This record gives sequence, C-alpha cells and structure tokens, in this order.
Amino acid sequence: MATLLHIDSSVFPGSASASRVVTDAFRKAWEEQHPDGTVIYRDLAANPVPHITADAHTAGFAAPDTHTPEQAAAFADRVRLIEELEQADAILIGAPMYNFAIPSTLKAWLDNVVLMGRTAMAEESKVKGTPVTVVASRGGSYAPGTPREGYEYVQNYLEALLRDMLALDVDFIVPELTMAPHNPAMSELVPLFEASRSKALDDAAAKAKELAERLAA
Repeated sequence: MATLLHIDSSVFPGSASASRVVTDAFRKAWEEQHPDGTVIYRDLAANPVPHITADAHTAGFAAPDTHTPEQAAAFADRVRLIEELEQADAILIGAPMYNFAIPSTLKAWLDNVVLMGRTAMAEESKVKGTPVTVVASRGGSYAPGTPREGYEYVQNYLEALLRDMLALDVDFIVPELTMAPHNPAMSELVPLFEASRSKALDDAAAKAKELAERLAA
C-alpha cells in the first residue's frame, strides 16, 4: 500500500487553521482509499525540526568518515527527515502564508531535506517525480490581477524549490480570503471566501482520490 507524508505547519490547531482543514479533508479521502496504508505525519508547529546549522549543512558536502561528532549528530537528524521523504509515494504540505512567506518551521524542514546530490539536482534521486499537493492558504488574495499579486512569495518559492530543485510533481490548492469572516473591512468578500474554501475542500478530496487510484494502478 502507498505511503503518504503529511506535513502541517500552521500555528493554529484544528479548525482554527484554514490549511489544516483542507489537509485533513485530503488525508481523510486518502485513508478511505488506503485504509491499510501508511501515513507519516509531522506537525511542525507542535514539534518543530531543528533549523539548519553549520554542522548539518557542511556534513552534507563531506564524506561520512570525515564527519566530526557534531557533524555526525546533526547530519543524522537530517537523514531521518530525508528518509521519510524518500519513503513517501505522495506528499501533502500545509503551507499557510505568514507575512507574505511560508512559516519558518516549514522552511526549516525544507532546509533539512534539500540535500544536493541526493534529493536535489540528482538524476538518481528517490524523490524525483513524487506527487506533492501543497495547500497554500492565505488571508487575502494574491492571484494574478489582484493588487497584491506582486507579494505572492509562497507558491512562487515552493514551486521553484519543490519542482525545480527536488523534481517533484507539484500541485497547489489555494484557499484564500480566509480573514474575510474575521475582518469587518473584508465582510463583502465573505461569499468569495466561502466559495474558495468549498472549492479547496472539493479539490483536496478529488486530488487524494485521483492520486490513490493512480498509485494503485
């Protein structure tokens, strides 16, 4: 059976998080298709991974038998995260927008799993071609043609890193205007928010089912 790697990074728990609501819908649909499958779950808000250090970084460019004890320990933490990524048949990432970018906890995870010559820019990479679904929620709208289009750094960044560096098969689900129900100045946008949320939930369930059927074929 297929293995799903599920990463959440929202600081808000449960239904208080727009991205978690959608990743939960994806995961439930996935588990309906794979009741005996494996889900590797990381909640980066509850259990953040170490930020990359000099020892962890330099160890990635040195032969293991030359590692100092500090490099060996730091690199072992990276390898555990990389092995989880390599085990996955599909990847699900909740990536809310905070101050125009991804949460620092998600950046820390990415810095650990991007390893040149193994997961990144590597012809024999085990992660190459793995489908990844990114739930990129945001309080406003940064879609093409909107006033804040130029501030869209989440999808642009993740597409460059996940697709171009890791060679993953990237798909985005974008629930937007999530602040509309909470900000009186955005009250007229509530219907658009509701439509975006509904579409995101439908897209998540459909994507999970489509991937499950593809991997089972």
